Amino acid sequence: MTTVRDLQEMAGEDPITMLTAYDALTATLADEAGIDVLLVGDSMGNAVLGYDDTLPVTVDEVASRTGAVARGADDALVVADMPFLSFGTDRPESVENCGRMLKEEGANAVKIESGPHTVELTEHLTDLGIPVMAHVGLTPQSVNQTGYTQQGADREEAEAIVELARDHEAAGAFACVLEHIPSNLAAHITEELDIPTIGIGAGESCDGQVLVVTDAVGLGDGTPPFAEAFGNVREEMSAAMESYVDAVEDGSFPADEHSHVSEELDDLY
Repeated sequence: MTTVRDLQEMAGEDPITMLTAYDALTATLADEAGIDVLLVGDSMGNAVLGYDDTLPVTVDEVASRTGAVARGADDALVVADMPFLSFGTDRPESVENCGRMLKEEGANAVKIESGPHTVELTEHLTDLGIPVMAHVGLTPQSVNQTGYTQQGADREEAEAIVELARDHEAAGAFACVLEHIPSNLAAHITEELDIPTIGIGAGESCDGQVLVVTDAVGLGDGTPPFAEAFGNVREEMSAAMESYVDAVEDGSFPADEHSHVSEELDDLY
């Protein structure tokens, strides 16, 4: 099984692969494909739960799906993505929410969208034995402040992101997600940090890459400009469902081979 230490040893040596997962079946398939890290992302909000963004996602929703992913994965490191307002407000509540993902649901670590207010929390969680993955750059939980635009494009913003990444490494974070920042800034942060960086829309210089699984397999309705669909699951599913409808409507399903006749019931009918 991949551990936090394994991931740290991969930095600068072997590319790290990370995908989101929200159910046991997807986790099993990703595990069999050799994915190193499965992120139970709050991206479940707009990817599979029908919300407009990640903000409505609850701790219970993340917990339920973290348990499912943990049960489906044997080798990948399972990271629970802490949802909006589940951390950083009240410390005991933050610890309880994060600890629940490991103690009750089987996660190996948590991810926290990082800001100045999460540095001390990261240190405290790490001291308690809860590994923390930091997340800087575009943080979708701050959508009402920043929108979904690229972050760190000017010097002041870039320096703030670098400092935030450094501070979370010093606080004990074992890895750092870099989202939607200039590739040269991501390269600089990757060079500066000893912990692995995992990019999404941050260029090729990061130690690893992460994508939302619905984007990666071509299940979503369109693909973000920084992602790529490596399949067309949406088309395959649509075709299969249409074929099912046709088969039921024209009477070809179920056929004889899909049914069982009990000879003991012959006298009843």
